[in-house]
Amino acid sequence: MKKQFLKLAVIAIIAGVVATSCRSQQPTPTIQAGSERLTLPFRGAQYRTNDTHFRAINSGRSVDYAMARRIALQNARTELASSVEGRMQVVSDLFADQRQVQNRRDFQSRMQQQSMDVVNRLLNDVRIIGDEAFREPDGDITVWIAIEMPREALLQSLNSRLSQDEMLRLDFDQYQFRRIFDEQMRNFQENR
Repeated sequence: MKKQFLKLAVIAIIAGVVATSCRSQQPTPTIQAGSERLTLPFRGAQYRTNDTHFRAINSGRSVDYAMARRIALQNARTELASSVEGRMQVVSDLFADQRQVQNRRDFQSRMQQQSMDVVNRLLNDVRIIGDEAFREPDGDITVWIAIEMPREALLQSLNSRLSQDEMLRLDFDQYQFRRIFDEQMRNFQENR
């Protein structure tokens, strides 16, 4: 009986230690008194990715306006590329599943590489849909930029590029790819 009680006590202590150590050590964030709500530029629906355009917003800061603008544009392009890459990963996974591709890993790897090549090329032609500059109290300039890339231009470039790839051509079905791509764009918009 004592052994059983001792075992239960040890288990209870271990469970208590595990439960305590699993809890977050960081306090719950709170808004401090006197905090001021900031309204950042380009926060409307027309600046969010939807079923027709990929969009990104970012900023850059420098003592020089031109440099701040270049930084903002580069940051926005990087964010846009990351968003498109994430969507394309999902699309290529679903496409490979539905097509039951023989050499799935190679197919997905090549498809991802081709997709990123197309995205990188299209990033040079993104359209700036918003551009605002602010002078900070310390004299620096912060520039906010919103950019967009048409979904259709991405899809057409991808179709062309993937159809030309000898290894991908065997398993590539433009209709099926477009269907999955369109579905993912709708899901992306609905889940935002």
